[in-house]
Amino acid sequence: MKKTKEKKTIRVGVAGCSGRMGKSIITELLTDRWIAHGLELAGGSIQNDKKEKFDYFVTKDPEELFKKSDVIIDFTSPGAGLAHAALAASLATPLVIGTTGLDAEDEKALQSAAKTAPILYSANMSVGLNILLAQVEQTAARLGVEWDIEIFEAHHKYKVDAPSGTALMLGKAAAKGRGEDLDAVAAFARHGKTGIRAPGAIGFAVSRGGDVVGEHKVTFYGEGERIEFGHIATDRSLFARGAIRAALWLSGQKPGLYTMRDVLDL
Repeated sequence: MKKTKEKKTIRVGVAGCSGRMGKSIITELLTDRWIAHGLELAGGSIQNDKKEKFDYFVTKDPEELFKKSDVIIDFTSPGAGLAHAALAASLATPLVIGTTGLDAEDEKALQSAAKTAPILYSANMSVGLNILLAQVEQTAARLGVEWDIEIFEAHHKYKVDAPSGTALMLGKAAAKGRGEDLDAVAAFARHGKTGIRAPGAIGFAVSRGGDVVGEHKVTFYGEGERIEFGHIATDRSLFARGAIRAALWLSGQKPGLYTMRDVLDL
């Protein structure tokens, strides 16, 4: 009788395990869905001493967590995320980063770290949203600059950055479809006598309030018609599921900088 090949166990570490997303990832990771894929919780890391009891391994030393893990998921802060990327590079440990607020220089640092470790960075781990990104890029490529592009996003009142990282991703996808750089065509603010709309501009509008998990809409305005694409997140656990799916995929990859679109083959 042919022996059944045993599924390899993949130990997942969660940086910032006491945060809102960290807790959500751990809760999701411990479900049968991911255990069946061979994933197990290696532990987590915290930055500050918290009077909190954990029933799994927790450390204040990120390196200690990295050495116990086959892949790390990070939803911390831009500064901590970059430090973790440098650590991943030195230890050749796969790293999934879902932290928002990284700028162009930060992304260059990720590219450098990705020379020696597989790193996946995405400001939004939602499977649905990443499919939307592909649709926006393809639509922008097929429509001329005479179609005006506007991006709207809404989040809870505690979000500190605007536009959201996801809105910027959508803007970059639209600009890429047109063969342009978003920085050259983005319109982030409108107030007072702004004059007519600049041809080819990609506009942004932001709303903050309540407990909105995340809402994004991209509208292409043409003459006598318009096309709307949208995505609404109602449960934070969808980001956790996407991040874990990314970690499962990334654990078998070569060094390089990846996105969720690589995971979904878009």
